[in-house]
Amino acid sequence: MGNRQHQLEEFGTEPAVAPGLPPPIARPHPPPLPGVWGTEGGFVRHPLLAEGEVRALPYQLDLARVGLAEDLLVVLPTGMGKTAIAAMLAAERLRAGSGKVLFLAPTRPLVDQHSDSFRRWIPGMRRARFTGTVRSATREGSWEAADVVFATPQIIVHDLAEGLYTLGEVDLLIFDEAHRAVGKYSYVDVARFYREQRPAEGRVLALTASPGAQIERIESVIATLGTRRVESRSRTDEGVREFVQPVQLEERRVRLPPISQAIQARLVEATHREGVKLQRMGYLRKKPLRSLSVKDLIALRAEIFARPGPMVRRFGPLYHQLILLHLHHLSERLETQGLGPFLSYLERLEGKPKPGKGDRAVLALPEVVQSREEARRFLTDTSESSHPKLDLLSQIVEEELARTHSSPVRILVFAQYRDTIQDIQEALERRGHKVGRFVGQASRARSDRGMNQREQHQVLSAFREGRFPVMVASSVGEEGIDVPDVDLVVFFEAVPSEIRAIQRRGRTGRTRYGRVVLLLTEETRDLGYQRAEARRELEMNRVIRRLSVRGRQRREAAPPKPEPPAEEGAASPTHI
Repeated sequence: MGNRQHQLEEFGTEPAVAPGLPPPIARPHPPPLPGVWGTEGGFVRHPLLAEGEVRALPYQLDLARVGLAEDLLVVLPTGMGKTAIAAMLAAERLRAGSGKVLFLAPTRPLVDQHSDSFRRWIPGMRRARFTGTVRSATREGSWEAADVVFATPQIIVHDLAEGLYTLGEVDLLIFDEAHRAVGKYSYVDVARFYREQRPAEGRVLALTASPGAQIERIESVIATLGTRRVESRSRTDEGVREFVQPVQLEERRVRLPPISQAIQARLVEATHREGVKLQRMGYLRKKPLRSLSVKDLIALRAEIFARPGPMVRRFGPLYHQLILLHLHHLSERLETQGLGPFLSYLERLEGKPKPGKGDRAVLALPEVVQSREEARRFLTDTSESSHPKLDLLSQIVEEELARTHSSPVRILVFAQYRDTIQDIQEALERRGHKVGRFVGQASRARSDRGMNQREQHQVLSAFREGRFPVMVASSVGEEGIDVPDVDLVVFFEAVPSEIRAIQRRGRTGRTRYGRVVLLLTEETRDLGYQRAEARRELEMNRVIRRLSVRGRQRREAAPPKPEPPAEEGAASPTHI
């Protein structure tokens, strides 16, 4: 395994423990403050927390106190201080015990972000940071010498499986973006190891802004992590709204141009024809063909394989299922992204090293052949944009840049597809704007190169510092990236996922007023996706509220614990 081991001064003064050497000097354990945390000058006071660093927000202190007593899932909108809750809880666990804190996050930028925050807030701790991939892991600091280990979960799972260490000395295990703890994601394996190895007084703190709308998914996360206690707060709750910034939400709509409408009609016709063929084979009879989603088409493939009979009988349905899936993707790109992404999808399909029979059939459909030729001619012979959203986006950006701001303007644009990101970047740069690009690591072609973690870090740093006013990001920018004071977030398209929509919106309104603008195309699936997202978000809030209220009722029914006596001669700040 290509591990790299770094001993960096920034991770504390304690060296790694070499075989045969005594363990590092134990950290100090100062006496507790009465009530665990105090407040002074609007900031939290605690023996291990730096003075004047962590704001004393009542709802954060309340949630941290719950986390001392029980394994806890915290559901808070992005920007409301989930990491500060983790820091307060970690500080007290480190003060009171001799074990470690393990802080897990799904990506290296998030691991770095949390590590840097803890360095500011708990300056006396010894840190280690494990990131990268199992094959190319970067280890800064060491497990043995660290008080707090920040890591991506894949590396921890690998190390535990190899027996390099155990979780028996982890007093607090923190899962950031805890909604990922389902299926085969590594959080599931870490949680299993912790159930087997955790110390008697060990605690789990799970953090998320968006656990999902389905009660089955939320219950699965709770069962996996063992966090029977759930606490949620929203921006409008009493005791919260006075500490958060307002966010203005608005929709801006466009209509497809005539050429795109004509292509849209042809694709609908081809989709109906293929769907009818499958209906005659006994499939797709539960809902109207015009209502089929990509999930329906993926489920159709599983249904085809599940039916009894020889394999040869499955070839025909699978052939038409693949054609329908391609037509769905083509329609989505045309309607929500534009002619350019529509053509790029066909070019990638044609450029496959070994295109299948269904791939070739889509390229040969008369509706697709005609539409492809017309789209190419339109983009070559006219100066029109690939999609009217591009012109509207440019207008919105220029309006925001013209506003009076007390600091450099930051505008974050989210787009679903790399092709669209490239179109947006080119459209804004043609108008003279400096634009940064923030995408994942995978590369598709020379013209669509991914970004490694170092490049991602550089772009984020430049955006934070105001070196360019606009950053266009794919879904990799949705989860937990800390960019303070984003003035405007633009959704280039609606997303049906409530988790992704909440994550996108959470990039603004952190420390000052924020705006979110959603671009929608009339009479397209944009509107269906938006309605689906809103419905799922309402359902998610309803489920989480019910679980949270149930937890509060249990807490209020329990007898209060006596507070520890104050130390003689100790200072007497206000205690919460």
